[in-house]
Amino acid sequence: MRSFAFAVAYWFLSVTYSFMALVLTLLPGRQPVKWIIKRYTRRMVQAMRVFAGIKLEVRGRRNVPKVPVIFACKHHSWGDGFCIYSQFDDLAFVTGDHLEKYPLMSTLLSKLGAIVVNNCGGIEARKNLASRSADAAKDGRSILIYPEGHLNAPGTYRRYRSGVWHMMNNFDMQVVPVATNLGLFWQEDRYSKTPGTAVLEFLEPIAPGMAKDEFLTLLRDRIEARSQELISEATGKPLTPSVLVTD
Repeated sequence: MRSFAFAVAYWFLSVTYSFMALVLTLLPGRQPVKWIIKRYTRRMVQAMRVFAGIKLEVRGRRNVPKVPVIFACKHHSWGDGFCIYSQFDDLAFVTGDHLEKYPLMSTLLSKLGAIVVNNCGGIEARKNLASRSADAAKDGRSILIYPEGHLNAPGTYRRYRSGVWHMMNNFDMQVVPVATNLGLFWQEDRYSKTPGTAVLEFLEPIAPGMAKDEFLTLLRDRIEARSQELISEATGKPLTPSVLVTD
């Protein structure tokens, strides 16, 4: 029953706020669209609590510097974006071009200043990531990226990609790793939801200047280790290492 109630709320909020956002794209500047999307993400977090019984607990805000940074986040579910976007006034988020298949979504993403990259990767995707990220850095906005580039079930991870390392050094921005256990309650894109307290935790920032492999190993180890600790804390089960998924 909770899952059904949340599904109704999810689609009602998504359709309503998407329509309002599309109308606001007709106005000049980014502020009107940014304003409505911020309220959309906050309402979605409220709906998670009220209808699905998923309460969000945010930890580690002291680890977020007062200057623009790159948030490198664990990606368990569609809910991850709502949770972190709702915490800040303005974020430039990295997303795949699959969203542009929806009508008028390209216009909305452009107004939001989203960093849209080709899901197939390659040289062109890296160039696009660099140019779009440069625009966000120039505007003084923090950037949200999921370095695995894929949704993963709790307890698993995929290879961490190097795009976040290039952004960190190109724009001289600190990287704030973000761990979560949200997948225990809202896993990937699944319909079923489980009540509980989901944790979003900002970890100690990583400064620019590290070698690529060293940085990616450190980033992965911090995010995966803490996410697994949060999973163990929530389930009461023994701590186990995250498992690499290859496909």
